[in-house]
Amino acid sequence: MSLKGLTSFEVEERIRQGKINKNIDETDRPVWEIVKRNTFTFFNLIFAVIAILISLVQAWNQLIFLPIIVINTIVGIYQEIKAKRYLDQMTLLHAPQSTVIRNGQQEKIASDDLVEEDIIILKTGNQIVADARIVEGSIFVNESLLTGEADEIEKNVDNKLLSGSFVVSGEAKVILEKVGKDSYISKLTEQAKLVDHGEDSEMLRALNKLLKWVSFIILPIAVILFTQNYFVNHNTLQTSVVAMVAAVIGMIPEGLYLLTTIALTLSSVKLARNQVLLHNMKSIESLARVDVLCVDKTGTITEPRMSVEQVFVSPSSNISEAKFMSLLSDYISANTDDNDTMKAIREFMLAKGDLQNKMTGVKKIIPFSSKVKYSAVCFENESYLLGAPEIVLGKTYEKVSSEINHLLEEGFRVLVLAGTKEKIYDQLNLGAYALGYVVLANPIRENAKSTFNYFAEQGVNIKVISGDNPQTVSAVAKRAGITGAERFIDANLLKTKEDLDQAVESYTVFGRVTPDQKRRLVQALKRKDHTVAMTGDGVNDILAMKSADCSIAMASGSDAATQVAQVVLLDSDFGHMTQVVTEGRRVVNNVQRSAILFLVKNLFSIILAIISAIFVFTYPLQASQLSLISLFTIGIPGFLLSLEENDKRIEKDFIKNVILKALPASLTEITAVLGVVIAGAAFKLTASEISTSAVILLAVVGFMILTKISAPLNRFKMGIIIFNIVGIIISGFMFNSLFSISKISLDSFVLVALLSLFSESLFRNFDSLLKKFFK
Repeated sequence: MSLKGLTSFEVEERIRQGKINKNIDETDRPVWEIVKRNTFTFFNLIFAVIAILISLVQAWNQLIFLPIIVINTIVGIYQEIKAKRYLDQMTLLHAPQSTVIRNGQQEKIASDDLVEEDIIILKTGNQIVADARIVEGSIFVNESLLTGEADEIEKNVDNKLLSGSFVVSGEAKVILEKVGKDSYISKLTEQAKLVDHGEDSEMLRALNKLLKWVSFIILPIAVILFTQNYFVNHNTLQTSVVAMVAAVIGMIPEGLYLLTTIALTLSSVKLARNQVLLHNMKSIESLARVDVLCVDKTGTITEPRMSVEQVFVSPSSNISEAKFMSLLSDYISANTDDNDTMKAIREFMLAKGDLQNKMTGVKKIIPFSSKVKYSAVCFENESYLLGAPEIVLGKTYEKVSSEINHLLEEGFRVLVLAGTKEKIYDQLNLGAYALGYVVLANPIRENAKSTFNYFAEQGVNIKVISGDNPQTVSAVAKRAGITGAERFIDANLLKTKEDLDQAVESYTVFGRVTPDQKRRLVQALKRKDHTVAMTGDGVNDILAMKSADCSIAMASGSDAATQVAQVVLLDSDFGHMTQVVTEGRRVVNNVQRSAILFLVKNLFSIILAIISAIFVFTYPLQASQLSLISLFTIGIPGFLLSLEENDKRIEKDFIKNVILKALPASLTEITAVLGVVIAGAAFKLTASEISTSAVILLAVVGFMILTKISAPLNRFKMGIIIFNIVGIIISGFMFNSLFSISKISLDSFVLVALLSLFSESLFRNFDSLLKKFFK
């Protein structure tokens, strides 16, 4: 078979035939779908029906809610389209690329632009982007993302490769046989779509549940209220419709979902501008809730670059330095690994002028694997291994450990070049003898200390999970300022599930961890009810990243790691993690605070509507009045408060927290309004006086809860409260007919003043009682 690849004409022909590797698992939505999704909602349908009913009875001032709904919809569409276009540009800029052979030349193109029968080159860390067959070379692949099995499988010429798996080691040329929708990973994705839809963020899931509850009760309550008002109380058609509409509008949290999605969308754009790309918005919230952050040493604590500090002969061997350098040179020349370690050693040998390509008689080359932690070059009578000393030397390690212990304590990474007479190439027993050592180092990231200090202050525990020697990793972690870095353990000692469960609470540093153990350590932390984030940049991190609540990859790492991660640090700067967590906490805390404001009105309206139906009295408020209250005690302050910096630790049970904080204010409002209704009947106040008095009381209680959830108050928050108090007073006086506000008598004024004072005490008592009850 010719390995010159397809010609340009052949590529164009396959594109015309649709044999292109476009990914069917598109997460972004077209513009028309964004418009449709924001416009044709269940609640917009209810608002449309309400508008028609109000128009039929000609209660025109009750349509004041309509412009607000239209503006909300337009703003939502505009913000989402604007964010989509920016994020699409960022995604395209950092899209996965593949090395393809076309017209006899190698070139890098976007993986989506590959076509059937393209020949691509796969190396360590590459994700296999389409179903393929090896035509030259040999690689080890991991199919765990497809099968759940962590085994590394050797693939040789004519072996099949499944899309979605990734290359652990080696290099090969492969021909693509099934691309795009025909590939294995696309078919799996299509099946997953039938089961799983949408966003699984806890906050959005809670809001969706809340909206579902509201949607179930709106229509029955609306029918009951209209029937009661028109047929039982014998009110006019206009009065019956206006009362029913007011109750329904009060029950709908019309701006809450919009506020939440806009906040998340704008945060995604803000982070993208700071070189942090989110594959889904859920990750903002997930990271905000994280209380354990698992990091790898290389690329996270340290710089991704690696350098050789020294090379020396083992005192226990009987070879000269010249002989050792010659063996190391031969080994490096024969070895095909392309990882950072081998690149650093090659650069070191080239700089010394010792790298020569003269090794002959090679029977087998075993590429490095994070599973076994060594690579090997095998001959007829002898094999050479390069890897972790305690693994490669086996039982003989204890005899020579004193030769390198001082280096490990200083945080250096040490590899041993060893020899063995083993002839079973695939099952080296590792009873090898040391020839010499290669000492490597990664410099600590400049901002590592400040980053880890930030997490310590925020109550986020750090767990360092690395494939390197635990003593080395501990020393590096200490230099980076990680709390508890002196508590380390060799993962080889963790044999059982119980061992893991105990170790995750007792140790900070885990060394000699295999990829599957990384995953099991993350799972053990989750069993302890922790919210876990996992950072990584290599194929050995992928299993753990998939198991974590949130996964973060360095863009400088492997293709596979960046594709499975929810968050990608585009400039590979771990320091950006502080921005992601801070932004996530700001969004979730502020949305939760705004949700409390919205829910006060919703709970009040639902409970008052039910009481109104049971005791057969006309709902005392109008839609225009509720629009005034919503605008100045919920909408404007909720939006402005969502802009505030807020890095408080996120509490669990979003919906429970919101309801418990909204309920005292809702019950206070119910009591106050019922007081007005009862007193109004006793003192024979007019319906307009009762409704206006109720509006004033709702405003008083609304600003009480606004002040409470804004604590501790600062200039910004005081400004918001004062601005909205002035706004509602001016609107009430200047647009009184629009908002159905009438003059009230002295009796009404005294009643409102007394109930306002009573409401403050009542609000505190309700709040205290609920806190004790749900403690």
